[in-house]
Amino acid sequence: MQLTPPDTAPERIGFLLLPRFAMVAFFSAIEPLRIANRIGGKTLFEWDLISRDGEPVVASNGMTLAANCSLRQAPWVPSLAVCASFEPQSSIDDELIGWLQARAADDCILGGMDTGCYALAAAGLLDDQTVTLHWECLPDFRARFPRVDAVESVYEITVEGFSCAGGSAAIDMSLDLIRRRHGDDLAAQVRDQLVHEQGRLPASRQRDPVVPQEPLLQRAIALMEANLEWPLGIRELADELGISWRRLDRLFARHLNTSPQQSYLARRLDHAHWLLRKTPHSVMQIALACGFASASSFSRAFRRRHGLTPSQLRLQALSNYA
Repeated sequence: MQLTPPDTAPERIGFLLLPRFAMVAFFSAIEPLRIANRIGGKTLFEWDLISRDGEPVVASNGMTLAANCSLRQAPWVPSLAVCASFEPQSSIDDELIGWLQARAADDCILGGMDTGCYALAAAGLLDDQTVTLHWECLPDFRARFPRVDAVESVYEITVEGFSCAGGSAAIDMSLDLIRRRHGDDLAAQVRDQLVHEQGRLPASRQRDPVVPQEPLLQRAIALMEANLEWPLGIRELADELGISWRRLDRLFARHLNTSPQQSYLARRLDHAHWLLRKTPHSVMQIALACGFASASSFSRAFRRRHGLTPSQLRLQALSNYA
C-alpha cells in the first residue's frame, strides 16, 4: 500500500494478524484486491497472512482465521499491515517490536488497520508521522504517543506508511490503492461490485460531525478531547480560544444546549466508558486518565452519566467476553 509501485509484480502485501484483530477491517481490505484480480483477468495483488507463531488467530468476533506463516517464516513483502482491534497493547512485546523494527530497516512500508498503529508507535516507527485509527481510541493513543500526529480521518497514505480507521474504511484504502496502481476505471468497477458508495477521500471524517459547523465550537471541543487527563479550566479554555468565558458559555448554550463544563465532563466520562470496556487498566488508573483525583468522585459522576458504576461496567464487559 505504499505510494510508489513496488518493483515486483504482482504486488504482494503482508497482513500481520494480532489476537482479537478486527475481522471486518481485514476482509474489507482483502475483498477489493480479490475483485480487482478477477476483473483484471490476472493476479494484480497477492497477500500473506502472518501470525506470531504461524497458528490460527481468533478475531474480535470469535471467528478463527488460519495464517500462512509465523514471524520467523514470513517472507519479505514491500508493504505490511498490522491488523488489531481490542486491547492492542496486550500483544506488544520485545519480540514483536524487534520484528517490526527489522522490517522497517529492510525497507518494508508498514501500516496499521483499526488499532494496529499502537504496535508501530510502540516500536518508535511513527514519530512525527500522521496516522489514523479508530475514533474510539484516539484520545488514549494521543496520550500514550504524543509525538505521533493522530487524526480522525478515514485513512492516511504517506511516503512513510499507511493507516486506516478500521471497519469499512479499509475498503476505501484498498480502492485508493487500486486506483493509483491500475486506474480509475478498474477502481470504479471494483466499487460497483462491492455496492459501495463513492469512495471516501483520506481527509473524510470517520463519523458525521456531532457538533454544528461552528469553527470556534469545534476548536473548543478539540481542545477538550486533547486534554482529558489534565482538564483545562473553563477560563483556561476560553483563554486558549482568545475569547471570554462568558462568550464560551453562550456558544455552548446556543449550539449544544449545555454548558462547557457539562460537555467537558461528558466527554471525559464517555472516554472512561471506552477504557473500562476495551482495556485492562484498573478503575483508579482510568479515573486518573480521565481527570478525576479520586475513585469515589469518578464513580459518582460515572453512575450519573451511564447508570452504573465503573466496577459494574467492568464486570459486565468481562462477562461478555467469557
